[in-house]
Amino acid sequence: MDLILWRHAEAVDHPDGEDGVPGDAQDLERRLSARGEKQAARMAAWLDRQLPEGARVFASPSQRTQQTAAALGRKLRLRDELLPEAPASAVLALAGWPDGRGPVVIVGHQPTLGQVVAQLLELPEGECPMRKGAIWWLRQRERGGRLQTVIVTVQTPELV
Repeated sequence: MDLILWRHAEAVDHPDGEDGVPGDAQDLERRLSARGEKQAARMAAWLDRQLPEGARVFASPSQRTQQTAAALGRKLRLRDELLPEAPASAVLALAGWPDGRGPVVIVGHQPTLGQVVAQLLELPEGECPMRKGAIWWLRQRERGGRLQTVIVTVQTPELV
């Protein structure tokens, strides 16, 4: 199974400054900045060339994740399991990891996506920083009778 984790692109600042509450109504309405729109378009163009047609795309209902995912131009489903501060377990259950069929794209938030990466790669810190707009492509495979999670690629808007 392939799991593609895509952090939303750069958004405008929270109206209450950096002290805003993640997931509050104002936070969920934040839109992408002009730079974020360019990041999303760049990453979407790259991802669209890599993904097969049958890939499923899920996004958080926040405006910035919807805008990021919409740049891909594919059918997407909004899911509350991907709201800010969601547990990594909810993301993995939604994706059907590790037994799902076909690639799944998850467009979401930090720290949740970084926690998913850390869990799947068994990182001792429990979190992995992810740049805004970045994509982490992970794959479940079996080697020597043992399941492994491997990194297929990590892409950032600055590198594509």
